[in-house]
Amino acid sequence: MRYYTFFAGILFLSLSCKQQAPEISMQEDVRILASDSLGGRETGTEGARMAAEYLEKRMADLDLSPAGTKAGYRQEFSFRDKTDPHAEVSFEKASDSSINGINLIGLLDNGGSRTVIIGAHYDHLGMGGNGSLHRGDAAIHNGADDNASGVAVMLHLARALKQSQTAKDNYLFIAFSGEEMGLLGSNYFAKNPTLSLDEVPFMINLDMVGRMREDRTLSISGTGTSPIWKQELNALNPGFKLVLSESGVGPSDHTSFYLQDIPVLHFFTGQHEDYHKPSDDAPKLNYSEMDAVSDYILKLLQSMEQQREVAFRKTKNESEEVPRFKVALGVIPDYLFDGEGMRIDGVSEDKPAQRAGLQKGDIVIQLGDSTVTDMMSYMRALSVFEEGDSTRVVVSRNGEQVEASIKF
Repeated sequence: MRYYTFFAGILFLSLSCKQQAPEISMQEDVRILASDSLGGRETGTEGARMAAEYLEKRMADLDLSPAGTKAGYRQEFSFRDKTDPHAEVSFEKASDSSINGINLIGLLDNGGSRTVIIGAHYDHLGMGGNGSLHRGDAAIHNGADDNASGVAVMLHLARALKQSQTAKDNYLFIAFSGEEMGLLGSNYFAKNPTLSLDEVPFMINLDMVGRMREDRTLSISGTGTSPIWKQELNALNPGFKLVLSESGVGPSDHTSFYLQDIPVLHFFTGQHEDYHKPSDDAPKLNYSEMDAVSDYILKLLQSMEQQREVAFRKTKNESEEVPRFKVALGVIPDYLFDGEGMRIDGVSEDKPAQRAGLQKGDIVIQLGDSTVTDMMSYMRALSVFEEGDSTRVVVSRNGEQVEASIKF
């Protein structure tokens, strides 16, 4: 009960200070959104509604204009939870059997002819369930990196752009609901926009930007969706190790806008062993590097204001080329690794990889008869096996090759 009392106090403070809004830090935004009081922010729960209420007040304190429906910040939608994981979710009128999601939408109106969309999902996995990598009893999945970090950077950018004396474009800030259930909030907005999408030159998506590594690797997807992206991103790079991916389709909310023929970029600092686990907590985030990512994006936005035409380009859908496989090794791949092979970023308990003695940091270079040179070749190699099969795996560990037997 004391958690809810504390949270109510934060909301009261936000309301009482509306005329002179305090400059809330990214660390404070993450601390509140990733607190136990919100119960993991699963869409349709009381915790998600409390998170929406907090974000509504934050947008008001930032003096963003309400840009939802019914003259408010909220865009509400309802859907029925699907029983078939391969089926599409259909939106419907609210009923006792439906789940209700809430997008929060605020507009910084600079009187421009264009409106850039900056978005981040605020929902997470609640107590676990589908998508959780936690083994054990149900526990709160606070989702500090996924995706309180992205929301905090979005709000930080809103303040910076609000204070700018030179901004020409308008900026629409959207905190999406239902991302973990299938990009539902962004899908709903893209099909039911609260402003004309013809005004939108591009969309920026912030999803998991809180765990920058020591080598400062920053992944940016969607770089092929406009011919201008690579030139701008490389020219403005303050020293990140950029890993650029061209595809506009991926497992996050930018996909919904790419499918509307809008150029997109998705910023991401990589998966980690706390991904989709109860241990994804606020103290583990790298707040100074979140500041650096925010500054980088701000410079990009300022530069893009000089590019009055942002051409859209379709990209190859890399997800369509992913082989289907019936077994899993039980590892978390390092999607930011740009060397040869597939680097393991985490090992799941009681899975084939752990039983074979594979470790975090191992680089898989051979699986069965197939040489592994990258993520795609690893997935192709994995796709030939079925449950019950055995094979050998070769990894590079601290510069030495180690061979192990795998049973799926």
